Amino acid sequence: MSDSADQMNDMPNLMDDIFNVPTAERLFAPQPSVHKPKILLLYGSLRERSFSRLVVEESVRILQAMGCETRVFNPSGLPLPDDAEPEHEKVQELRDLVTWSEGMVWCSPERHGSMTGIIKSQIDWIPLSLGAVRPTQGKTLALMQVCGGSQSFNAVNQMRVLGRWMRCLTIPNQSSVAKAWAEFDDNDRMKPSPYYDRIVDVLEELVKFTLLTRDRNDVLLDRYSERKESAEELMKRDNQRSI
Repeated sequence: MSDSADQMNDMPNLMDDIFNVPTAERLFAPQPSVHKPKILLLYGSLRERSFSRLVVEESVRILQAMGCETRVFNPSGLPLPDDAEPEHEKVQELRDLVTWSEGMVWCSPERHGSMTGIIKSQIDWIPLSLGAVRPTQGKTLALMQVCGGSQSFNAVNQMRVLGRWMRCLTIPNQSSVAKAWAEFDDNDRMKPSPYYDRIVDVLEELVKFTLLTRDRNDVLLDRYSERKESAEELMKRDNQRSI
């Protein structure tokens, strides 16, 4: 009897017919996609001079220089969650962009010690599933925040929890711009600074993770517990047919 068979016999809780051993052959696509990474950017303020929007606009320039295709969602006109039907044109626009994307950037101001309701409303309108499709599952995610005063990480930390809930692959790096009002010139371009350099770092990491993962979401997000649940449901249906 082989060693693997001995190990399986010693783990009676496992269903050996759905237990998979991760391998490099399964994880790496033989022919990686060559199209431009598709990145959606969301911001969390509707002010005329919104610093989260300015950070997003600066990020668009950087991402395009890195060879990405970008889309920015304007949250103006998006209804509050549950205050309109999912068929609302702004809700559909947002959901279509999320489905289109391979990676996302969420940038929020910190307001009263947390992310804004504007960014949260956008996330709340993105469903965990659309029929058989999970629109955010396996998509890469980068998190940024802007602060009116000293540097804080409250908003990015909250968004990181939401990213996990949405089954995104949230990158380790993140950006928090303190005193954002002082970091932009009269033309609304970001000044050279360590804050700008950190944004470049974050976006570079986002693009790398997107390129590494976008072809293998089927493997990266294939879960033993869900395979087990599917197998048990199938067994239950088969048993019902035989009655």
